[in-house]
Amino acid sequence: MAALGVDEPPILRAADPASIDAAIEALWAGGIVGVPTETVYGIAVVPSLENLRQLLIAKQRPTEKGIALMVDSLAQVEALADVPPAARRLAERLWPGPLTLVLAPLVDTVVELPGPLFGATGDLGFRLPDHAVPRHLAARLGPIAVTSANLSGQPDSLTVSELIAAIGGSLALVLDDGPVRGGVPSTVVAIRRGEQPRILRHGALADDAILGALR
Repeated sequence: MAALGVDEPPILRAADPASIDAAIEALWAGGIVGVPTETVYGIAVVPSLENLRQLLIAKQRPTEKGIALMVDSLAQVEALADVPPAARRLAERLWPGPLTLVLAPLVDTVVELPGPLFGATGDLGFRLPDHAVPRHLAARLGPIAVTSANLSGQPDSLTVSELIAAIGGSLALVLDDGPVRGGVPSTVVAIRRGEQPRILRHGALADDAILGALR
């Protein structure tokens, strides 16, 4: 655990169930929480308009990029977005794992989602990580908005020390699970019904793995 400084948030052991409870309390209160994933550390909020604005300010990120939602099940995705057969194949074969699916939102959903989630494309990003911590949070809170824990355009945070150095002053607390396992961000694939899948970002999953799972 890193030593606390004047501008540093509380740093809690991610393996402690009480830490998950504290993170949920902080998220419900509108705070930004540092969370581990299997790829890089992220920062998370409950996806309200004001919370997302604060997340973008903390990260110095432009609004047109959008912010992905981390989920605990495919059912959480289906409640918000259209899941074509190709997207379902990828989800069933590669989730949990370092894959972000970019999908068209449902037009008839009763859930009103804030604009910063969509970015310039009007689509939604979803990831079901291979890590218990963000999945526990999504299981209890519903889909949570998560983006990498770094200033926009700067290197990703692979440890809590790097996270604190990059963006610690904006956080309510951090869940520390040690250095991340992967270190490479997720691969991002966009799939709209009736269109060919498009790899938007080459990442932790090789292109061949994506193509193989689509067959």
